[in-house]
Amino acid sequence: MNGGDPISRRPAWRSIAAAWELARLDRREAAPSGWIAATVPGAVQLDWARARGLPDAAIGQNVRLYEGLEDYHWLYRTRVPRARLAAGEQLVFACGGVDYACEVRVAGRLAFRHEGLFTPFEIDVSDCPPGAELDVLILPAPKLPGAPPDRTQASRVCKPPVSYGWDWHPRLIPLGLWAAAGFIARPRAHLRHVDFAYTLSGDLSEAAITVAAEAAGGDAQPRWRLLDARGSTVAESASAPVSLRGPRLWWTHDHGEPSLYTLEVTCGGDIYRRRVGFRRVRLVMPEGGWKHPSGFPMSRSHPPVTVELNGRVIFAKGSNWVNADIFPGAITADTLRPLLRLARDANFNVLRSWGGAIVNPDAFFDQCDELGLLVWQEFPLACNCYPDDPAYLRILDQESRSIIRRVRQHPCLGLWGGGNELFNAWSGMTDQSLPIRLLNRNCYDLDPGTPFLPTSPVDGMGHGDYRFRDERGREVFEIFQRARFTAYSEFGCPGPSPAAYLKTFIPEAELWPPRPGTSWQTHHGFEAWEADPTSWLCTATLEHYFGPSGDLDSLVDRGTWLQCVGLQAIFEEARRQKPGCAMALNWCFNEPWPSVAGPCIVNWPARPKPAYHAVRLACRPVLASARFAKFQWRSGETFAAEIWLLNDSADDLPAGELEVTLAAGGRSTRLLLWAHPPVAAGRNLAGPGVEAVLPPVSADAFELSLKASPRTEWSSTYRLSLLPETA
Repeated sequence: MNGGDPISRRPAWRSIAAAWELARLDRREAAPSGWIAATVPGAVQLDWARARGLPDAAIGQNVRLYEGLEDYHWLYRTRVPRARLAAGEQLVFACGGVDYACEVRVAGRLAFRHEGLFTPFEIDVSDCPPGAELDVLILPAPKLPGAPPDRTQASRVCKPPVSYGWDWHPRLIPLGLWAAAGFIARPRAHLRHVDFAYTLSGDLSEAAITVAAEAAGGDAQPRWRLLDARGSTVAESASAPVSLRGPRLWWTHDHGEPSLYTLEVTCGGDIYRRRVGFRRVRLVMPEGGWKHPSGFPMSRSHPPVTVELNGRVIFAKGSNWVNADIFPGAITADTLRPLLRLARDANFNVLRSWGGAIVNPDAFFDQCDELGLLVWQEFPLACNCYPDDPAYLRILDQESRSIIRRVRQHPCLGLWGGGNELFNAWSGMTDQSLPIRLLNRNCYDLDPGTPFLPTSPVDGMGHGDYRFRDERGREVFEIFQRARFTAYSEFGCPGPSPAAYLKTFIPEAELWPPRPGTSWQTHHGFEAWEADPTSWLCTATLEHYFGPSGDLDSLVDRGTWLQCVGLQAIFEEARRQKPGCAMALNWCFNEPWPSVAGPCIVNWPARPKPAYHAVRLACRPVLASARFAKFQWRSGETFAAEIWLLNDSADDLPAGELEVTLAAGGRSTRLLLWAHPPVAAGRNLAGPGVEAVLPPVSADAFELSLKASPRTEWSSTYRLSLLPETA
C-alpha cells in the first residue's frame, strides 16, 4: 500500500488475509451488535444488503431501500493475525483508502484519525498481541447543513459529489473501506516511496532519468535499473541521474506504439517494480490562434488546449469517463478491462476522467498505459462552489498531493484538471479561488511537466448541448456548424437503451408505456435534467419527428436512430473545424448503473449501445464525411451536402476517388465522382458540394453513401428521415 501502489509491485511483501465483520451503530458511542460479514474492498451498503437480503439496487426502484444508510456510523472489525515474521520483518496494517472519514483503534486504543478517499495510511502492529481487535469506525457521510439533498451537500468536502445524485447516477452515497485494507509483512528496511522522473531533450532523442527512492528502517542504498520490453537492462544507477539515448516513446495507439519499460528498484531485501514510459505532452496554441482576437480594444487570446504529443499535434478524440460502478469498491481490473478496450476500439485517443467522480485505482491507469489512451485527470471537484476555508483546503492539499504522487508515474497521464464546470454560474468559482490556486501549485511542485487546466470548460471551450434538438428547435447540425470553439470537451445526444437490456431491470408491469413516477424515472427517463422534463427519453423530441410510439421497440429504434445520427454529426463537424478546434469528447462514455436512456454510448457494465458503433466510425483516423443541414427531409425537397475527406492520422494520404450516391425506395443515384488530390498528414480536404431532388417514394428514410476507392475502409453512410410530399 506504500504511496497507494498495489502490493503486486512489491514481491518482497506478503499480504496476510484479514477476516472482516461489520456492525451498524445508531450513534457513535453505541455498543456494537448484530455483526455481519464484510467484504473489503467494498461498501457498507453492499454488506448490509447481503446480510439483510435487500434486493439488487440496480433493479426497478430498489435503490430507495438503500436510502439513509450513509447517515449511520459503521464499525469494521478484524484481528491482528498470528504472523510468522522473519528476522528484520515488520507487520503493518495498510489501508489504501477510506470512504470517507474514520477512526482506527487497536486493542481499544485510538491509533489514527483519517479523512479522504485517496490518501493511503498504515499502522505498525508488530508489537500487538495476536488476536488484538483492530477497529475502523466509519463516520457518516458528510453533508453540508441546510443544503438540499443534491450535490451541494458535498460542497465543503473532498468526497466526489456524484453519489449525492446526478442526472445519470442515483442518490446513493457509498461508505466504507473502498480500497484494499489488511495486514502486510515486509522488511523493516523497505522502500517507502519511489518517484520516476525524466527530462526529454528538445529533439526527444535522449532522456535524463532520475529515480528518487525514499527508504526507511535501514542504511541500505537503493539501486535501480530500467529494463526494456525484452527484459534487457538499458539504464541503471544508485543515485546519480542517468541519460538514456534513443528512448522508445509512449504514443497513443493511433499515432504509434505505447512503449513501456520496467523500473526495478532494490533496497536491501526489498524490491519495487512498475512499468514506466517516456512521452512529452504539451498544450499549444492552434495554427493561427494568436491572431484572435484582432484589433483594439483587445482581450487575451483563448488559452491553448491543442494536444501536442512528442512534438506532434494530435486531434483529441474521445469521451468523458465516469465511475464504472456506483460503488467504487466494486471496481476491479476486470471491471475496467472491457470498458477500456471498447474505448480504444472506438478509435478514441483521450479519456477525460470527469471531476465529479472518483480518481480511478491504479488498474485504470495501468491499462491506459498498455492501450495507448491518454488520460485527462480532473480532481474530484464538480459543479459546486468550493470554499477558501482552511479546514477544507487542508484536506484538499492532502488528497491532491496523494493523487498527483500516484498518478504522475503513468505515461498515459496527459493533463491535470482542477475540476468540472467550476467557472460557471452554478459554481461561482474563479481562477482566484484558493482551491484552484492550491491545485495549480501542487501540480507545479509535484508534476511540472504535465499541463494543468483550472477547470473545464475554460475560455474558448464548449460544453453542451446534450440533446438532439433544443428548446428553440435547433438540431445538432445547426448548433455545431455555427459554433467555433477551441475544443468540445462535453457534448451529447441521448438515446434509449436497447429493449432487451431494459427488460433486465425494468419490472414487466412497468415496461410499457414509460411513465413518470415509475422505474423509468428512477433510471433517468424523466426529469433527470432540468432543461427537459422528458429527459433522458426526450419523448417530446421523438414525437416531433415520428409521432407517438406504439410500442417499446419502435420507441427504442427511433431514439437510437437520433442518437447515432447526432453523435456522428457532432464528431465529424468538430473534426472539420480543426485546426481551430482541437478536441471532441462526447458526454459520456460509460455509466455506473443501468439507465433507461441517456447520452452514454456504453451501458453498464460494458454493453455497447448502437451509438457506440456510430461513434467508432466517426472517429476513424481517416474517413469521407458529409456536412448537411438537418435530419428530416421531404420528397421533392432539394437535398444538399458538402463532401470532405478528414485525416487525423500521421500519414499523408494518396490521391483517390470518392463516389457519392443517394438511395431511397430501392432506387440509387450517383451524385458525384470526385477524384481527390493527395491530403497531407493531419489535414482535412474540403471537396465539392452535391445536390439532388429527393424522389417521391414510399419510404421513411434515404441514405447518402460516400464510397472511397481504393481505400474502402474510409467510406461512410448517412441514414436520414424522409417524409412524403405535402399535399
